[in-house]
Amino acid sequence: MALVVQKYGGSSVADASCIKRVAQRIVATKKAGNDVVVIVSAMGDTTDELLDLAEQVSPLPPGRELDMLLTSGERISMALLAMAIANLGHEARSFTGSQAGVITNSTHGKARIIDVTPSRIREAIDQAHIAIVAGFQGVSQDTKDITTLGRGGSDTTAVALAAALEADVCEIYTDVDGIFTADPRIVTAARKIPRISYDEMMEMAACGSKILHLRCVEYARRFDLPIHVRSSFSTKEGTWVVSDPYSEGTEMEQPIISGVAHDRSEAKITVVGVPDKVGEAASIFKTLADAEINIDMIVQNVSAAATGRTDISFTLPTADSPTALAALKKIQGDIAYESLLFDDQIGKVSLVGAGMRSHPGVTATFFAALADAGVNIEMISTSEIRISVVVGQDGVDAAVAAAHRAFDLDADQVEAVVYGGSGR
Repeated sequence: MALVVQKYGGSSVADASCIKRVAQRIVATKKAGNDVVVIVSAMGDTTDELLDLAEQVSPLPPGRELDMLLTSGERISMALLAMAIANLGHEARSFTGSQAGVITNSTHGKARIIDVTPSRIREAIDQAHIAIVAGFQGVSQDTKDITTLGRGGSDTTAVALAAALEADVCEIYTDVDGIFTADPRIVTAARKIPRISYDEMMEMAACGSKILHLRCVEYARRFDLPIHVRSSFSTKEGTWVVSDPYSEGTEMEQPIISGVAHDRSEAKITVVGVPDKVGEAASIFKTLADAEINIDMIVQNVSAAATGRTDISFTLPTADSPTALAALKKIQGDIAYESLLFDDQIGKVSLVGAGMRSHPGVTATFFAALADAGVNIEMISTSEIRISVVVGQDGVDAAVAAAHRAFDLDADQVEAVVYGGSGR
């Protein structure tokens, strides 16, 4: 008997009929002889609707109360799903994140999991019940307040619980048939990736691929937990995220490029005229770290000989831009930089593939493809298995399509179907 952990996103439980269909799939997994633990997101766009409601009441709601509000969406989903499973003749018990033993730090809105103590989930499994857990939430170890893990946090809940329960697999159900070589809304010829490594998936998640949350892939890699990404709207085999997808026993040959990811949710800030002195850059980025701002790409220009000053540009989530700008303005007198420039009309396009380690010319091919498509590059960042560029937002689609073609990633026939419309 296997222990299977399944996670269903918002589009999979968007309405009553969707919940009934998901219940049937869960019961079928149980009837196949498996123990089943299920993690659910809020229905459809419930979280966005709750955020809008909060904004109508208060332009700056307290983090504690906002978390209390947002976690209600998952509690609705878990209770309705448990009811639907009971209607099919099987025992199901629903649990909030705190009841499931998801223990976090006390940072509201983007808490991190410290520990998972799933004693009540184990008890439900031992009694042959199906356990339904509200994703995206936990309880603070220090304050005992309800916390949320940030957008996409249900993926992290699922993998963390699967690891704590020593599950055989964590199935992430979404509204596409797996992980594709590019967003099928941009590249209709995108090809499904049968197997992908944790490292490649982490790079794709960090670069804007919305199928899996970065933190959930980090968690899975730490515990060597297989993730199966598949659609709740079909029975097709999905994409397996594993430690070594190209090991002996598989017929797959490692591709040069696994996929092309893009991200439109970032902005660029340039700190103009920074004195070229030891410690100035450290002061800037310590200020941002103290404000809990995650920085992505960084470029520092060569200082001008005449002025002894330089410009430092970096990208960050657009939502964090007001906080970052306010923090930097407070230290202008200390650092004596000249001004700040802000640009939220950018996008990031990334090539990801472990095969580029042993194939020269990848960068040249990528840049030539963007040039032929008339796309100008503003910033460049690389890792061992990734090349990312910042371009103007109106050039993102063209850049993704051009890169996809340049590395022969197009499928011979259309494979990608977005069943629910959101890609999650």
